[in-house]
Order: sequence, then structure tokens, then C-alpha cells
Amino acid sequence: MCFSATASFTAGIVLTAIGVATVKRAQRKTEIPFAMIPLLFGLQQIIEGLLWLSFQFGFHLLNVIMTYAFTLVSHVFWPIFIPLSIGLLEIVLWRRKVIDVFLLTGISLGAFLLYFIIRYPITSEIHSHIVYVFPHFHNPLVLVIYIAATCISAFFSSHRVINIFGILALIFFILSFWFYYVAFFSVWCFSSAILSVIIYLHFYFRNARVLGWI
Repeated sequence: MCFSATASFTAGIVLTAIGVATVKRAQRKTEIPFAMIPLLFGLQQIIEGLLWLSFQFGFHLLNVIMTYAFTLVSHVFWPIFIPLSIGLLEIVLWRRKVIDVFLLTGISLGAFLLYFIIRYPITSEIHSHIVYVFPHFHNPLVLVIYIAATCISAFFSSHRVINIFGILALIFFILSFWFYYVAFFSVWCFSSAILSVIIYLHFYFRNARVLGWI
């Protein structure tokens, strides 16, 4: 969360707890990556909480490490991991092939952005929000490909909850971009973390139906 250290750590702890509970409800190995998304969102919020502390106490090394850690997760990891986790759950062949295209696109984008992360210095600043300074990432084509890999890929899943996940992630992305342009990656990542609850409920109600509770 981009608003304060306390908020980031609180969100991180809650999401980590939800993530652990979600992973425990996974029944097959192929379900684990998608079930891990709440846990990973929680760890990402903790990273940003540490980044807030680096500003408050003047820890320059911690600031650099957490800035790059957050950037690697948000710009390199998610475009690859999200379509990968969605594809592992897919049992319809043609849908799996389409999602694999999004995965290849995410891998290409992740490699492209990793090059810029290594090649050019990245810094973070506070302007009421945490702002990550990397103007080359705001290229319209890069954003479109990023949205395709992290949001649109979910539209092709045969699982309704994943469709909802993709739709809401896209809506949050647009709203974050519209209202918080400079800091929108930080704000969107927090907004997307809210989607973790949807993932947990998917596994909870799936298991409840299997056990005959509902």
C-alpha cells in the first residue's frame, strides 16, 4: 500500500494470513501457484512497508534493496506468474493454448523490463504516495502488454472466479492509472491485493461444496 508504513504492514500481515489459508485449501499441485497469489501480494505489501521505513529512518541501503525488490515483483514477476498460474488450472485445450500465448507475452515483457531495471537506475520517492521513478515503463505499448498478461489472460479461463479476478484487476488498474498516474503501480498493486479475498473464497466454497457443507 502506498499510503503509510503502518497500512502496508497491516495489509501485508492480513494478506499473508489469507495466503497461507488459501494455499492450505489447494488440493492439487497445479492449484498451488494460483492459491499463492494472496501470500505473494502480502509479501509485496511488506516490502513496501520496509520501503516506507527506509524513508522515515534514512536507511539508504534498505531503500535501494526494497525499491528494486518491489520493482522486480511488480514489473517482472507478475506478468509471468499470473498467466502461468491461470494456465496450470485450465483443462480446456484451446483455452490453455490461448493462455500460453499470454504467458509467452508476459515472459517477453518481463525480460524486456528486467533489462531496463538492470540497465538504468531506479529510485523511489514520497509525494504523499510512494513514487517509483522509471519513466520508460510508462510507454503505452508496454502498459497494454502488461494489462494483457496480468488481466486479459484471465478472461479466457473456464473458471468463473478467474474471469472475475481478471475483470476486477483491469478495473482497478484503470482507476489507479486515472486517479494516481505517477504512483499507479503502487496503488494498483494494493487494489489488486483486495482480489486475494476472491481467490480465498473460490477455494473455500469449492471445498465446501465437495464436502457437502453448502
